Amino acid sequence: MRKLLFTLIILALAIMATSCSSNNDKKKEQKNLYDQIKDKGFVNIGTEGTYSPFTYHDQSGNLTGFDIDIANEVFKRLKIKPKYIETKWDGMIAGLDAKRYDLVANEVAVRTDRLKKYDMSDPYIVSKAVLIVGKDNHDIKTLNDLKGKKVGQSLDSNYRKIAEDHGATNTVVDGFNQSIDLITSKRIDATINDSLSYLDLKKHKPNLPIKIVYEEKNATSNAFLFRKNSDELVKAVNGALADMKKDGTYLKISKKWFGTDVSK
Repeated sequence: MRKLLFTLIILALAIMATSCSSNNDKKKEQKNLYDQIKDKGFVNIGTEGTYSPFTYHDQSGNLTGFDIDIANEVFKRLKIKPKYIETKWDGMIAGLDAKRYDLVANEVAVRTDRLKKYDMSDPYIVSKAVLIVGKDNHDIKTLNDLKGKKVGQSLDSNYRKIAEDHGATNTVVDGFNQSIDLITSKRIDATINDSLSYLDLKKHKPNLPIKIVYEEKNATSNAFLFRKNSDELVKAVNGALADMKKDGTYLKISKKWFGTDVSK
């Protein structure tokens, strides 16, 4: 009888311990991403690190750029330390899906198809797509002239879709700089990319034999990218962005990199 009573007590304690553990696990699961990040004290951010002037390494090897400055300021205001995980653009969104990081800061274009699958912050930069060719190229003047031509675009870039929709054949590149190298070596005919990236490149390398032959009329908005249901984190980031614009910090960062307000 005593043996049976002892066994029942042990069994009851085990059930209680399992129940407590299960409840604790449920509480952890119920915590939203923003609360989890605050508990840790840091946020993991996916970025390219090779896309000047938005995210790249300076001469000292430090990660820098417009997007990096914006993200650093946002999370400074939220009292959370940003930790950057660098990866190639073509695998960046897959890395977000796999929870390698909590968001992406890499001048990600706001698109309808992305908004169906992901959360995005309020836009923090607008830019226009430009068509870039070699200086001695006189065949390509508009997007319609890309039919049958070779372009260099990242695999998951919205620019790749634009080029292919106009009949171009794409050579997959790791980033903007590689596409420019392929143009100057005459292995491709053109690339579509960000006007601000082009201006930054020409500022540092004015003698590069490339030119813009076409610029889109409509600007593209760009924002931070999050997994779906990151509502509280997105809300906090949007609040910080709004405060930065209100107190002039955003304009200061914008002028540092571009000499003008790139939010408009």
